[in-house]
Amino acid sequence: MGDVVPFRKPAKKSPRKGMCQHGFHKWVVCKEKQFDVKQGKLVTVYRCERCGKQKVTAH
Repeated sequence: MGDVVPFRKPAKKSPRKGMCQHGFHKWVVCKEKQFDVKQGKLVTVYRCERCGKQKVTAH
């Protein structure tokens, strides 16, 4: 009789994590909203190209 070779079960694949999940966003200036009415200040709105998250900085 031949030798029996044990086979391993394939490992479960973890879901892929992109750059944004690790904090490496691709920020682009969004020019649609430049003035915040509540604060009365000029603001710069940044939007991530990949995931759509927004970041706002007041001047």
